[in-house]
Amino acid sequence: MPIINRIAEFHADMTAWRRDFHEHPELNFQEVRTSGIVAEKLRAFGCDEVVTGIAGTGVVGVIRGNGTGGAIGLRADMDALPIEEMSGLPHASKTPGLMHACGHDGHTTMLLGAARYLAETRNFSGTAYVIFQPAEEMGGGGEKMVQEGLFTRFPMDRVYGLHNWPGAPAGTFLWRVGPIMAAVADIQIAVTGKGAHGAMPHQGNDPIVIAAQIVTALQSIIARNVEPVEGGVITIGEIKGGNAFNVIPETVVMRGTARWFLPEVGDILEGKVRSLATGIADAFGASATVRFDRMYPATINEASSTALAAQAARAVAGDARVVELPKPTMGGEDFSFMLNAKDGAYLMLGAGRGPDDPQVHHPRYDFNDDILPVGASWWATLVEQQLPRPD
Repeated sequence: MPIINRIAEFHADMTAWRRDFHEHPELNFQEVRTSGIVAEKLRAFGCDEVVTGIAGTGVVGVIRGNGTGGAIGLRADMDALPIEEMSGLPHASKTPGLMHACGHDGHTTMLLGAARYLAETRNFSGTAYVIFQPAEEMGGGGEKMVQEGLFTRFPMDRVYGLHNWPGAPAGTFLWRVGPIMAAVADIQIAVTGKGAHGAMPHQGNDPIVIAAQIVTALQSIIARNVEPVEGGVITIGEIKGGNAFNVIPETVVMRGTARWFLPEVGDILEGKVRSLATGIADAFGASATVRFDRMYPATINEASSTALAAQAARAVAGDARVVELPKPTMGGEDFSFMLNAKDGAYLMLGAGRGPDDPQVHHPRYDFNDDILPVGASWWATLVEQQLPRPD
């Protein structure tokens, strides 16, 4: 695989950085240790500026090339997940209840590797901004960085993101023009009836029965309200109500997620979730309150930026290992806020895990260190191709 030779030379260093990050996971907006190490390394690499404190724990490194020119941004996420690690690896999380289960430790490391190479070589004109974002999993760190002036403080022509993709062969790149990841909303429905003894249901109004009717009815929203060629998901993943086998509770609370691509589909989902839940509860003589909190918009790749991203991927991995993603995923990604504000693209990097291996968000998942120099080489190649030095 034609990765950049200089980056291949410090593969072992990158592996050590990645495993250290993995051992010390931090949640959204709490990435104090992680961002501190990132800033320290960027300064040691010789970045022209290192700006901290954006969106709390965000970091931006500024690397100026040889000569004037344009500017592009390269973004990696830093936060971990509230999952108890079960991998049993020597570098497993040392923090109970937290782990890097999505590969953000690897994303951060790959961008650090690219920053080291770019600061050493300066084989480009213009400016490269390396963006280390907090709170991708929860909290909308990408949105907060944009709100705090990311693109005005660091003016760039395009911005790029990359995510490891365990189901694809290691070192392959997946690209797609248009929607690549879905918009996300959190759903919470609280149904209030009347509590009673489980043996005397006629004296109460059972919110568990009502909640069951609501869950079933929600499944009709996509099937009967959204045009069949469009995508959408409504899933209830949590139901809480009652504390004893023989007591009908007063309230049941359900939580779930909605996913879609087109804004008008999101409007349909929100309207129908609200009307069905409240209408069914009312029909049973109970009440329901509904929260439909829109978290992230859809992640949409701009066409010319995606073409440039795929071109850089081919230079690193070869034509045969750069593949168009046939359909988007219903996963969500808050890089979408950056793409709403700036042209750019988001690609997937195959991590080479089989279908029976742990995937992202699994307590036994671990990033594949073999792909670290591949991702770092792609970042660096993006800069060198889009900001070439004058002859």
